[in-house]
Amino acid sequence: MNAATTTAAAPVATTRRVGIALAASGAILFSAKAILAKLQYRYGVDSLQVLTLRMAFSLPLFALLGIRETRRARARQALPSRRDWGLIVILGVLGYYLSSLLDFWGLEYVPVSLERLILFLNPTIVLLIGLFAFKRKVAAKEWIALAVSYAGVVLVMVENLRVQGDHVLFGSALVLGAAVSYALYLAMSGELVKRLGSLQLVAYAMIVSTAAVMIHYLIARPPSALLGLPWQVYAWAAANAVFCTFLPVTFTMAAVARLGAGTAAQFSVIGPVSLVFLGAWVLGEPITAIQLIGTAVVLGGVVILSRPGANSVPITATPTAPK
Repeated sequence: MNAATTTAAAPVATTRRVGIALAASGAILFSAKAILAKLQYRYGVDSLQVLTLRMAFSLPLFALLGIRETRRARARQALPSRRDWGLIVILGVLGYYLSSLLDFWGLEYVPVSLERLILFLNPTIVLLIGLFAFKRKVAAKEWIALAVSYAGVVLVMVENLRVQGDHVLFGSALVLGAAVSYALYLAMSGELVKRLGSLQLVAYAMIVSTAAVMIHYLIARPPSALLGLPWQVYAWAAANAVFCTFLPVTFTMAAVARLGAGTAAQFSVIGPVSLVFLGAWVLGEPITAIQLIGTAVVLGGVVILSRPGANSVPITATPTAPK
């Protein structure tokens, strides 16, 4: 290799290393929101309070992102149409209101490692939506990947039932509902992502979902119930908003720009693995051999399904935002 080739390859290698670091960091930060929610629950707050504070703290960041993306969209004449706005409202309610509400509620009953594994089934749920809603064909390899993934989740769930009790079933059902809601978001958002771009869609959808969360809270609780909470609750909420909501979006999009959507998406497998050990380290959740085996089985199934050419259902290529 001559000097000119070496010089040209160096920036490419650096770009790839930075992209890998961003993708891995985004996957871990996305997952860590469950850890911060669990820490808030220790101070007597519930899932609705945790979700409302998270959305309230993240709203200014996504509003600024929305302003920037609107200016860029206006310059390239890619602003949403009236029909697009209607779909954005539906997506915001499905993807970041209903899904987040069910997810945080489920976290009151299940360990973070199981929660992330269930959410990681999103590609398989999108595949099933395509099968039943759009009559798309499912290849034999995809059926095998589905069976492997769900067998792994059942294995981990049974182990958690043994260790923690029957409430795990209720919590798992809630988190599965969150996964289905987010899968519907993914299945419906493909065309909008192509027209508007991921960041513009995320910004608008997060603003819509924040409004939905606030309306829900005002109907269910007096606003004063969010005041006078322990300072740790607000600190963890702010950290959740910045480090586990907003930053992972920007990290993931930057990784996609450097690595491509397919390669960046593969790093999402780090999330469930990291939570097994983060949950044990930060929260004291037990780790058993069966949990580790089940986690590996789920990851294996989803990786098989996510390999290029494996999907008969188009899954949104660009990860858009956390739940």
